[in-house]
Amino acid sequence: MENNKNFVAINYIDCDDHYKDRFETLFASRAHAIDRMQGFVDMQVLKPQDDSGRYLIVSFWENEDAFKDWTKSPEFIEGHKRGFEDIAIAKKEGKTPPMKSDFKTYKVISR
Repeated sequence: MENNKNFVAINYIDCDDHYKDRFETLFASRAHAIDRMQGFVDMQVLKPQDDSGRYLIVSFWENEDAFKDWTKSPEFIEGHKRGFEDIAIAKKEGKTPPMKSDFKTYKVISR
Protein backbone atom coordinates (compact mmCIF):
# COMPACT_ATOMS: atom_id res chain seq x y z
CA MET A 1 0.00 0.00 0.00
CA GLU A 2 1.35 3.40 -0.96
CA ASN A 3 1.84 5.93 1.84
CA ASN A 4 0.08 9.16 0.89
CA LYS A 5 1.97 11.47 3.27
CA ASN A 6 3.86 13.22 0.47
CA PHE A 7 3.80 16.80 1.73
CA VAL A 8 4.38 18.10 5.24
CA ALA A 9 3.75 21.53 6.71
CA ILE A 10 5.31 22.44 10.05
CA ASN A 11 4.31 25.47 12.07
CA TYR A 12 6.94 26.36 14.68
CA ILE A 13 5.19 28.15 17.55
CA ASP A 14 6.83 30.27 20.24
CA CYS A 15 4.50 31.08 23.15
CA ASP A 16 5.00 33.49 26.00
CA ASP A 17 5.13 31.57 29.28
CA HIS A 18 1.77 32.97 30.43
CA TYR A 19 0.11 31.79 27.17
CA LYS A 20 1.30 28.17 27.06
CA ASP A 21 -1.66 26.75 28.97
CA ARG A 22 -4.07 28.69 26.74
CA PHE A 23 -2.28 27.45 23.61
CA GLU A 24 -2.53 23.85 24.76
CA THR A 25 -6.20 24.32 25.66
CA LEU A 26 -6.92 25.66 22.17
CA PHE A 27 -5.53 22.48 20.63
CA ALA A 28 -7.20 20.19 23.15
CA SER A 29 -10.55 21.70 22.15
CA ARG A 30 -9.79 22.33 18.48
CA ALA A 31 -12.55 22.57 15.89
CA HIS A 32 -11.19 19.67 13.77
CA ALA A 33 -11.96 21.78 10.70
CA ILE A 34 -8.76 20.60 9.00
CA ASP A 35 -10.05 17.02 9.23
CA ARG A 36 -12.73 17.83 6.65
CA MET A 37 -10.25 18.97 4.01
CA GLN A 38 -9.69 16.94 0.86
CA GLY A 39 -6.09 15.68 0.85
CA PHE A 40 -5.52 16.06 4.60
CA VAL A 41 -3.88 12.95 6.06
CA ASP A 42 -2.92 13.60 9.69
CA MET A 43 -1.74 16.19 12.19
CA GLN A 44 0.48 16.04 15.26
CA VAL A 45 0.97 18.76 17.85
CA LEU A 46 4.30 18.37 19.63
CA LYS A 47 5.08 19.95 22.98
CA PRO A 48 8.71 20.76 23.78
CA GLN A 49 10.39 18.77 26.53
CA ASP A 50 11.78 21.94 28.08
CA ASP A 51 10.60 25.51 28.54
CA SER A 52 12.95 26.91 25.90
CA GLY A 53 11.59 24.88 23.00
CA ARG A 54 8.99 25.58 20.36
CA TYR A 55 5.73 23.78 19.86
CA LEU A 56 5.54 22.05 16.49
CA ILE A 57 2.31 21.57 14.58
CA VAL A 58 3.02 19.00 11.90
CA SER A 59 0.38 18.37 9.25
CA PHE A 60 0.61 15.67 6.59
CA TRP A 61 -1.00 16.09 3.18
CA GLU A 62 -1.39 14.06 0.03
CA ASN A 63 0.18 16.92 -1.94
CA GLU A 64 1.06 20.60 -1.85
CA ASP A 65 -2.13 21.66 -3.65
CA ALA A 66 -4.28 20.11 -0.91
CA PHE A 67 -2.32 22.10 1.69
CA LYS A 68 -2.65 25.34 -0.29
CA ASP A 69 -6.40 24.77 -0.62
CA TRP A 70 -6.56 24.47 3.18
CA THR A 71 -4.80 27.82 3.72
CA LYS A 72 -7.41 29.58 1.54
CA SER A 73 -10.46 27.79 2.96
CA PRO A 74 -13.21 28.76 5.41
CA GLU A 75 -12.06 25.73 7.43
CA PHE A 76 -8.67 27.41 7.90
CA ILE A 77 -10.34 30.46 9.44
CA GLU A 78 -12.58 28.24 11.57
CA GLY A 79 -9.60 26.27 12.84
CA HIS A 80 -7.56 29.33 13.74
CA LYS A 81 -10.26 31.76 14.85
CA ARG A 82 -9.64 31.68 18.61
CA GLY A 83 -5.86 32.02 18.30
CA PHE A 84 -6.25 34.84 15.76
CA GLU A 85 -8.63 36.58 18.19
CA ASP A 86 -6.07 36.36 21.01
CA ILE A 87 -3.43 37.95 18.79
CA ALA A 88 -5.80 40.70 17.63
CA ILE A 89 -6.77 41.55 21.22
CA ALA A 90 -3.11 41.84 22.25
CA LYS A 91 -2.37 44.13 19.31
CA LYS A 92 -5.45 46.26 20.02
CA GLU A 93 -4.27 46.67 23.62
CA GLY A 94 -0.80 47.68 22.41
CA LYS A 95 0.77 44.47 23.70
CA THR A 96 3.06 42.02 21.99
CA PRO A 97 1.09 39.02 20.69
CA PRO A 98 1.38 36.07 23.10
CA MET A 99 2.56 33.72 20.37
CA LYS A 100 4.34 33.87 17.06
CA SER A 101 4.83 31.30 14.39
CA ASP A 102 7.29 30.41 11.68
CA PHE A 103 5.89 28.21 8.96
CA LYS A 104 7.82 25.88 6.68
CA THR A 105 6.76 23.25 4.17
CA TYR A 106 8.53 20.10 3.08
CA LYS A 107 8.28 17.46 0.38
CA VAL A 108 8.83 13.95 1.69
CA ILE A 109 11.79 12.40 -0.13
CA SER A 110 12.29 9.28 1.97
CA ARG A 111 10.41 7.14 4.48
